[in-house]
Amino acid sequence: MRNKTILITGGTGSWGHELVKQLLEKNPKEIRIFSRNEASQVQMQHEFEYNPKLTFIIGDIREYQGICKATEGADYVYHLAALKHVPICEHQPYEALKTNVLGTQHVIEAAIQNNVEKVIYISTDKAANPSNFYGMTKAIGEKLIIYANVLSPSTKFVCVRGGNVLGTNGSVIHVFKRQIEQKGEIGITDKRMTRFFLTLQDAIKLLFKATNESRGGEIFVMKMPTCRIIDLAEVLIEASGKKNIKINEAGIRPGEKLHEILLSEYESNTTVYFDEEYFVILPTIELEKLKEFYQSYKKIDLHSYSSHESLMTKHEIKEMLNKGGFL
Repeated sequence: MRNKTILITGGTGSWGHELVKQLLEKNPKEIRIFSRNEASQVQMQHEFEYNPKLTFIIGDIREYQGICKATEGADYVYHLAALKHVPICEHQPYEALKTNVLGTQHVIEAAIQNNVEKVIYISTDKAANPSNFYGMTKAIGEKLIIYANVLSPSTKFVCVRGGNVLGTNGSVIHVFKRQIEQKGEIGITDKRMTRFFLTLQDAIKLLFKATNESRGGEIFVMKMPTCRIIDLAEVLIEASGKKNIKINEAGIRPGEKLHEILLSEYESNTTVYFDEEYFVILPTIELEKLKEFYQSYKKIDLHSYSSHESLMTKHEIKEMLNKGGFL
């Protein structure tokens, strides 16, 4: 990343903050933060003390001209911008479609138009066998990104697929802590529910892995810990020191799953072990030299990769929260 120009769409969120922080250590030429929230951009400028390497651009990936202009001269694009909350996407599907699908098409076209070296698309476990509109739009986004490798011989496109990132905006940890403090109770949807979790630092490590080692056309998946949401809630209650905190079960919201998967049964047929920490899902479409490159990699022996397997103990959850600075 040394002396490179990097564009981050949706760069004012939690992922964007951590990504900028770690990119600055690599001495890039310029980091462009493209988002539509003026207040978030002003706040971020303050946080980074008006670092001269940061350029803030107001814009929306739904509008092609703006994203195309922002992409001029960029070497790398990290495409983080998306509508991400399951209930919002369920109730306003047209908006989710415009941002998550049409916006991704615009990013692809802008990157090809401006001869970008590589585009890294941030996806989600909800894109694997999607049960909600958000997951469906991200699954389509993955397909568009993979297909984009056919459209350009010079620009490479790759996906990363992660789980819930600890402490990001709207994270269940912040919600639970606020409920404990203000209400003396926690609301969860279903006591059987499990989820994948990773720290923000690990999430950025996944992005850099895909940036540095991908050939174009892969989906990188990090092996990550899983836990019961009820166990996470009980660890937070215990850490608060407060007594008689109730846990209320509200029922699963529209589009929500009891368990998430990072890898579907269908995808397991084209997935290989990349190394000790990562899987790589290979595309079903033919991409020049990609299959040959991965020919020597071992195929996985899993049918799928679900959040209800290999669950963390409460002690391990506590360690994870301590590591992330949440306790």
